[in-house]
Amino acid sequence: MPAGRAVPSGLISTTGVGGLTLGGGIGYLSRRYGLTVDNLLEAQVVLADGTVVTASEDEHPDLFWGLRGGGGNFGVVTSFRFRSHPVGEGGIVLGGPVLYDAADAAEVLRWYREVLPALPEEVSGWLGMLRVPSGPPFPEALWDRHVCDIVWCWTGPHDRGQEVLDELAAFGEPLLVGLHDMPFSALQSAFDALYPPGYQWYWKADFYDRITDEAVSTHVQHGTRLPSALSTMHLYPVDGAVARVAEDATAFPHRSGGWAGVIVGIDPDPANRDLITGWSRDYWEALRPSAAGGAYVNFLMEEGADRVKAAYRGNHDRLTRVKARYDPENTFRVNQNIPPATGETSR
Repeated sequence: MPAGRAVPSGLISTTGVGGLTLGGGIGYLSRRYGLTVDNLLEAQVVLADGTVVTASEDEHPDLFWGLRGGGGNFGVVTSFRFRSHPVGEGGIVLGGPVLYDAADAAEVLRWYREVLPALPEEVSGWLGMLRVPSGPPFPEALWDRHVCDIVWCWTGPHDRGQEVLDELAAFGEPLLVGLHDMPFSALQSAFDALYPPGYQWYWKADFYDRITDEAVSTHVQHGTRLPSALSTMHLYPVDGAVARVAEDATAFPHRSGGWAGVIVGIDPDPANRDLITGWSRDYWEALRPSAAGGAYVNFLMEEGADRVKAAYRGNHDRLTRVKARYDPENTFRVNQNIPPATGETSR
């Protein structure tokens, strides 16, 4: 980042820009600068009939609206143009993990749900239930320990950021405070090595406007009984700049604040498939009463048309009309599919 600027992106650097962008794009910069789709200026798209078009606010605005969260339903995007933003001081941010013993998870969750929305938008922090990786930079005494963690990221001036993060790190009795200055790209890639290609993953997800007392109990019950070393639960904040965009301004509809939650069973051994999928489903089902309705489309697996429709809330019908105009035969259907509306097939 020689210019000290970045485009809002995800939380693992190996995530592809195409899928990340077309699904929404939640990450460390979301509270301050919005989603990846909120910073998309234009896209070049190859449509199903071979036509190449540019989609922007001025050209094919209906397609541009649909691309910003509607996934790969409308064509093959061959290029993106984004708005970038200053990050930290010359691209150097303050951040890292703060780890708490799993026995303190309820206390941490109750504190986190109150403090996070009140924080300056220069700071973001996602919360996870996980087992400490068995290797550097974590001290050997913590390896494989069940913990509740918060990964903080401050992207403003360092003098103010140090004050804010010191105050946050003073909460409770952390097992480890790993906050320091680093390039933003280093924080975004910090977890890449934990998740090499080829592992089996099973995802279950929802949005949550609030972290209720009942949800706290559920996280303690299931999040402290992880079925494998890499299985985890994450809550990503989607307030701040994300919530200042109207629900129907882009295809991505969840603009009411709160968190995008995901429960992920991960294991390299196919023999553990039932173990990680069963845990993920049970955890997710137990949290359903506190869900806001719909899930982040990039966290969906093959869950059926009703779940896709719920992910788009009130934007789904409009998406079917955009689909009918640009892909009336549903050529692009190996995805979280939006079927074309009938009777609207011309451009």
